[in-house]
Amino acid sequence: MTVATPLTTFTPSSNVAELRASATIAVSVRADELRAAGREILDLGAGQPDFDTPAFIRQAAATAIENGATRYTATAGILPLRAAIAARASALTGGRWSYTPTQVVVSAGSKQALFNACFTLFGPGDEVLVPVPGWTSYVEIVRLARATAVGVTGDMSADLKMDPDRLLAAATPHTRGIIVNSPTNPTGAVYSEEELRDILRLAADRGWWVLSDEIYRHIAYDRPALSSLQVAEDPSRLIVLDGVAKSYAMTGWRIGWSLAPEAVSRAMSALQSHVTHNAASVSQHATLAAVEREDESSAEIARMVAEFRTRRDAALEILRDVPGLHVIQPEGAFYLYMHVRPFTGDVEDPGTEVARRLLDEQGVAVVPGIAFGTPDWIRISYSSPLPQVVEGVRRVAALLGALRAAA
Repeated sequence: MTVATPLTTFTPSSNVAELRASATIAVSVRADELRAAGREILDLGAGQPDFDTPAFIRQAAATAIENGATRYTATAGILPLRAAIAARASALTGGRWSYTPTQVVVSAGSKQALFNACFTLFGPGDEVLVPVPGWTSYVEIVRLARATAVGVTGDMSADLKMDPDRLLAAATPHTRGIIVNSPTNPTGAVYSEEELRDILRLAADRGWWVLSDEIYRHIAYDRPALSSLQVAEDPSRLIVLDGVAKSYAMTGWRIGWSLAPEAVSRAMSALQSHVTHNAASVSQHATLAAVEREDESSAEIARMVAEFRTRRDAALEILRDVPGLHVIQPEGAFYLYMHVRPFTGDVEDPGTEVARRLLDEQGVAVVPGIAFGTPDWIRISYSSPLPQVVEGVRRVAALLGALRAAA
């Protein structure tokens, strides 16, 4: 019998040599490992709603299976789903322009939609402006396209949101695009109509592509989170990325989509045909129910958002009692972003140090801010049940209080 030769050396290709694994996923994996080893761990790191997928969506999937919807579909997705997404997008424009099914590509999650867009639009020598702090995959996906991600850090007084002045300061003749995210991950900040319009106008004036990540748009509290479709004056260089993972509690169903000019959508569909082909057929039929049955979806989303608000308010009430702690008040999504530098002295990476101590000493998993480009911060997710959120945040407050007392 031939014995396989062990791999002694491995040099990754230049495609992935600088690629970093998702830090947010790594936190959840580490929490699961400690839990399996017998530790009690409160996971406030995961960006995943703890709610069940609404029953009518689950039933639509079961019906689709019984009706034989278990085969390949068109690469870009089943026509009824693309038509429903296009109709909803057209309504958001207020009749200023309309979308057709040929402008929609349904993908295996909004992450693949973002990959499709970046890989199709950008390449070597191109620069893409990305928000800092921003979702961990923005930088890595731009790198996979062989382009350069240029971080644009917002001001703390503006909840770390980008603005035209900061975008212009970071731009060069090589700038080809910008990624916008509202509500934002990791801060929960929501761009106002004026803020979003100013950014879109700047991009249009400069001829930049705009990739608008709207995966959290339906999770907003004190005011609606606007889509770029409601604000843009010209959609010719606008790509909207969305999906059902967060708002519909459908993370595992892996359905996202892009809305783009038809020529761009054709190119993205061709790319997808060689990477994953179609998104899971049963998941597409479940998503069709979520998108088409708007009244039922809206009621379920409102119920979930109300619970997120309760958790947010309970967490903020605890954190307000921590002297010197700055927490961005989230207007959307389900994250709390807090500045921990004042509690750590001269530590090089305060967020990582605080996250390590929270896990080791308090049994609480959070994500260090370096994952989002801002090492002085940590992110807490309140997408877990209320008792877990309250207890976890109490432990965070206790550690920060102890650190301040020891300083």
